[in-house]
Amino acid sequence: MRKNLGMLALIMAFWFTISFITNILGPLIPDIIHNFNLSDLAMAGFIPTSFFLAYAIMSIPAGLLIDRFGEKPVLFGGFLMPFIGTILFACMHTYPMLLASSFIIGLGMAMLQTVLNPLQRTVGGEENYAFIAELAQFMFGIASFLSPLVYTYLIRELDPATYTAGKGFFIDLLADITPREMPWISLYWVFTILLLVMLIAVGVSRFPKIELKEDEKSGSKDSYLALFKQKYVWLFFLGIFCYVSTEQGTSIFMSTFLEQYHGVNPQTDGAQAVSYFWGLMTAGCLVGMILLKLIDSKRLLQISGILTIILLLSALFGSKEVAMIAFPAVGFSISMMYSIVFSLALNSASQHHGSFAGILCSAIVGGAGGPMIVSTLADATSLRTGMLFILVFVGYITFIGFWACPLINNKTVRLKDLFKNNVER
Repeated sequence: MRKNLGMLALIMAFWFTISFITNILGPLIPDIIHNFNLSDLAMAGFIPTSFFLAYAIMSIPAGLLIDRFGEKPVLFGGFLMPFIGTILFACMHTYPMLLASSFIIGLGMAMLQTVLNPLQRTVGGEENYAFIAELAQFMFGIASFLSPLVYTYLIRELDPATYTAGKGFFIDLLADITPREMPWISLYWVFTILLLVMLIAVGVSRFPKIELKEDEKSGSKDSYLALFKQKYVWLFFLGIFCYVSTEQGTSIFMSTFLEQYHGVNPQTDGAQAVSYFWGLMTAGCLVGMILLKLIDSKRLLQISGILTIILLLSALFGSKEVAMIAFPAVGFSISMMYSIVFSLALNSASQHHGSFAGILCSAIVGGAGGPMIVSTLADATSLRTGMLFILVFVGYITFIGFWACPLINNKTVRLKDLFKNNVER
């Protein structure tokens, strides 16, 4: 693995970039509602919907593109799509362009994640895959933690009420090209620069040929038809859908909730809460890997589900101080849910693992459905009521741990699968 350290470092930079861009939406929602004069939360909910819908659409075709064109063109295209999307919105800051930008970014991110998982296995070697996947998840979490803090920094530095020229070349440049009343758009210029660096890195690098393993290949039409007839496929598809709905529904609307119910500034303390959410999720993954050696995976899923329900209720009905702690803590409590459900799903199938994995990955469309359900309910009632529906998603995941898993013949969850599946988002 030592001779490929440079390539592994580049792959980690790819993961950092993906996460830095994709998990910033929560802090931006209050700004988006205010600056575009959106009449309801559902209109804001269309933004994650457009991103995750594109993600679901492109996941399987991306695998076909790798087979036909190879790794490097797909990697380049994967970074080119979000580069185009971010620069379009940075230059034309309208609500329709934001929706289009989110969709284009989603297409690219799906391409990137499809190629990066087998690429890092090829570069690092099968024997080091668990460690590399863990490192990738760590980089993913660090970027999710940092991006809201960068947002807060840019908002503070570019605030029209306090900004004065001469603070530094980069800040002055952003001030010149960013609307004074919309300083958060400067973040899209940061994305553009970061993506440009990644495009150059891909262009000058040589990548090894990927040989897809059996569980990384898309199967035949018959394999998909056979799987769709199985009840456990729909059971676990809905489980992944509910997990992503929980993750995105909480992270996207927590800042707005804190602003509406507790008067928290979404550009500072609200963004910090979202940052801690992702940071605690990363910490939870590391703790979870230790707990999985001590506690059965199904029992850990049960504990995680119950703890998440308690934390969500505390966040939604508690005081400001309680909510500021409970919302980020949800990131910790749900941190291992995706990996456990994904691995239990694959272990429940005796064949067609590649096709099954593709079906499960398409359930990430929950990132579109969950926020849309929450925002629609919020507009009809209140944001608190809308976010209460997240308990339904968590309840279903907890149901898998209590009642569904005993129906599975093979209940062994391999630690390597947990590492692998945790970075397949």
